[in-house]
Amino acid sequence: MQLGFVSAIFPDLDLEQVLQFAAEAGFATVEIMCWPKGRADRRYAGVTHLDVADFSAEKAGVVQNLIRRYGVSISSLGYYPNPLCEDEAEAAVYSGHIMKAITAAGMLGIGRVTTFIGRDPKLMLDDNWDRFDSRWPQIVRHAESANVRIGIENCPMVFSRDEWPGGKNMAVSPRVWREMFRRIPSRNFGLNYDPSHMILQFMDPARPIREFGDRIVHVHAKDLRILREKLDECGVFDFGWYEPKLPGLGDVNWSSFFAGLTDARYQGPVCIEVEDRAFEGSLEDRKRSLRQSKRYLENYV
Repeated sequence: MQLGFVSAIFPDLDLEQVLQFAAEAGFATVEIMCWPKGRADRRYAGVTHLDVADFSAEKAGVVQNLIRRYGVSISSLGYYPNPLCEDEAEAAVYSGHIMKAITAAGMLGIGRVTTFIGRDPKLMLDDNWDRFDSRWPQIVRHAESANVRIGIENCPMVFSRDEWPGGKNMAVSPRVWREMFRRIPSRNFGLNYDPSHMILQFMDPARPIREFGDRIVHVHAKDLRILREKLDECGVFDFGWYEPKLPGLGDVNWSSFFAGLTDARYQGPVCIEVEDRAFEGSLEDRKRSLRQSKRYLENYV
């Protein structure tokens, strides 16, 4: 496995500065955010360390030179919109940018793009399958032609009022993954697995690895703490009873999780995703959060 981090925590740095920090801190890889340039619509979104619009061989050469200079690989190109949203024109923009990211990943020889399936939060989960069938096969075919594997993150995206009640990503459970892969069996279609999202749903993060280990193409290392007193006060249909934390500071059993990954012979990237508000005060705090997480995860990677 290769230990790295998600670049979204550094919106104030450019690509070279991100890779330079990664090299200085001893990281092997970085998941690089490639959102369209413009205003972010939520926390950790809208970060553009690599602009994949109108990507060219010349731009690919610049990026590859940076990779060689700093000795840090790019684990994946990350972009996390909602391709199953109700508005077809909006969805087409999201799908089109995912395919641009796939094209860039292929040109760079990275081989991975990480994203969401999406979901209409107003619909029951199973009522989203028709949109899945109409929108996702063309994306996966493009990934096949570019020799790129897509990693779908298992985040429910149900953290704000506009995402309520169903969330904006349907790929949240083994039942859904099984159906996803039945409908699109391509080996270029897999998972970007984050154990913290299983803790949020009161599920065992290690158990699904037994069945889906060969579908995991990328891993996010993020922890989550259930605030039991707040949960007892407000219940699961309210907000505020959980908080993302650095690895080791929440409720993930990391020993069990990494045992599952090693049993599945997973040998890909493990990228720390920082969403811990206790480490957001300054750029140095964010850098410290990654160094601290790296020290902890080196017990397993």
